[in-house]
Amino acid sequence: MKTVTIRNRDMYWDIAADIHFPPGFDENKRYPAIVSAHPIGSCKEQSSGNVYGAALAQEGFVVIAFDRSFQGDSGGEPRRIEDPTLTVEDFRHVVDYLVTLSYVDEERIGVLGICGGGGYAINASMTERRFKAVASITGVNFGRLSREGFTNYDPIAALEAMAKQRTAEARGAQVQVDVFVPASVEGAKQAGITDIDVLGAADYYRNRCVKPHGETSAVFSHRAVSVGWDAFHLAEVLLTQPLMVVVGDRPGGFGAYRDGQEIYGRAASKDKHIVVLENTSHYELYDQPGPVGKALEKVVPFFKANL
Repeated sequence: MKTVTIRNRDMYWDIAADIHFPPGFDENKRYPAIVSAHPIGSCKEQSSGNVYGAALAQEGFVVIAFDRSFQGDSGGEPRRIEDPTLTVEDFRHVVDYLVTLSYVDEERIGVLGICGGGGYAINASMTERRFKAVASITGVNFGRLSREGFTNYDPIAALEAMAKQRTAEARGAQVQVDVFVPASVEGAKQAGITDIDVLGAADYYRNRCVKPHGETSAVFSHRAVSVGWDAFHLAEVLLTQPLMVVVGDRPGGFGAYRDGQEIYGRAASKDKHIVVLENTSHYELYDQPGPVGKALEKVVPFFKANL
């Protein structure tokens, strides 16, 4: 593995990324490549790189797992901004970097994303035609989630509050940061939380995969863009690449099962597949060997056939 920095030419900071190489890598050869995108409020060391990136590299792909702008080791201030429009541009900059590498075949570049990264990967693919195949692992439409559960199903009130907070911060007030995940599974249960996704998030981020940049938080005043965004907008027209959607059949509050079914139905792709894993929840698809292995059994041949 090699850590690199990618210049974000539209802004004034760099994007951090890890490149995972296949066994026996030879820089004089040309390889298919996959861009791997991390979940919401996460980082490249959580699932996108250490799990799926490493596994796909073992199968012969060059895989680049990157931190989105304002998150992880990438630049951008203030920290912890979750902005879908800027995120889609991050995908383009990562591809710009890939096509400068002599060992990457520019005609065989795919993209994979986990959770919100899956929704971002789908959206980016609609207009970034250098992506030749798309895979979503328990993908979530962050715009839909932002309008619903993350605003208590009252997006207008949330937008009004964001506007007031942004004005206050412009005048010198302290930045307000929303934390998406409980501090512990036990604390969440004591607070009466029963949703399988929230409890799964607490277990994953607080116990199973604790990383310095896995902050699972976002600046409240900069979340308005997410409320007005939709990962699947124009999928019936623009999403034509081969598509693989993997979800578990144990739905939770974050809505990956629902979103997976929706994008599978709406995508214009003629070559599209949905894999519903039995007795599997959202966060089990992040790192648990059984569910991850079953997902890769479908995703690996999908990418090999289309890249």
